[in-house]
Amino acid sequence: MKRTMDVLLILVATPVWLLVFGVVSLAVLVAIGRPVFFHQIRPGLRGRPFVMLKFRTMRTGTGDDAVRLTPFGRFLRGTSLDELPELFNVLRGDMSLVGPRPLLMEYLPLYTADQMRRHEVLPGITGWAQVHGRNALSWEEKFEMDVWYVEHHTMALDVAILARTLWQVVAGRGVTANGHATMLAFTGTPASGKNGTNP
Repeated sequence: MKRTMDVLLILVATPVWLLVFGVVSLAVLVAIGRPVFFHQIRPGLRGRPFVMLKFRTMRTGTGDDAVRLTPFGRFLRGTSLDELPELFNVLRGDMSLVGPRPLLMEYLPLYTADQMRRHEVLPGITGWAQVHGRNALSWEEKFEMDVWYVEHHTMALDVAILARTLWQVVAGRGVTANGHATMLAFTGTPASGKNGTNP
């Protein structure tokens, strides 16, 4: 049912999102240059790697994210338009419209056993954590919400998250961590009771 809903929603909205996709592709090409797309290996269901697609928002090269992030790239992130290519990941079955966000492969060894449960479902373009603060949340808060979603997800909840995501995008809230251009890297959760970091 979840997979069917994902595909049907994308197909129904195809005329709209394909038009926006074309416009944004051209704008990225003009404002930032080639390549238009950002490819990165991310962990999917059960931690299996897949290639995630996004529109590029940063200049190529090394350096601080705040310097490399272009004004147009900041706009794309603020409106979440940079994530539009992930619809192809959903159609391929790598992702779902709703689920925990796919993070970096190097984070996998840092998760506690409980945090690792976020990989029991397909990763999503949006999720429970995204509609409750996005990058304004701490890593631990996001992971707690991801696991809550794994334990409670239903079709009705997915529809509610999609509806709240539209409001979140319009409001432009929680796009970055306070005082930073992007979210700070996850370095592991300090040991606390039975949920310490994995070695």
